Amino acid sequence: MNIAKLIESRSSSDIISVTVDQPVSDAITLLASKRIGALPVMEEGRVAGIFSERDVIYRLAHEGETCLSRRIGEVMTSPAITVERSMLVDQALALMTRRRIRHLPVIDGEAMCGFISIGDLVKSRMDEVQHEADAMRDYIAHA
Repeated sequence: MNIAKLIESRSSSDIISVTVDQPVSDAITLLASKRIGALPVMEEGRVAGIFSERDVIYRLAHEGETCLSRRIGEVMTSPAITVERSMLVDQALALMTRRRIRHLPVIDGEAMCGFISIGDLVKSRMDEVQHEADAMRDYIAHA
């Protein structure tokens, strides 16, 4: 299965994001209120980076609470590692494992059309394995 199939029922307008100019404190509030681990950071309609829980932890450890008033663009992880809609789920999982990341913006040209987590990919893969197991059981039962 490819990423396009995974995100086909999602609307890109539902993606929660922040801009490079927002303060870190706003992003932290959004992460906490939505109970999510990362946000795509946008600049002029394009993905400029990712802001994650890890970014918060690292900055707090190095700078203390003064980092809360900094702009997200100053503390985000950039450039963002992205995937295209045509990438296979297994390829995206391998990329996340290799790069030790948990979130990927999905792009179509330069526009972001989705934002996926490792949980989305694992669930998709588990559903696929379950479907294959059910088909095999059905085949054996009727053979």
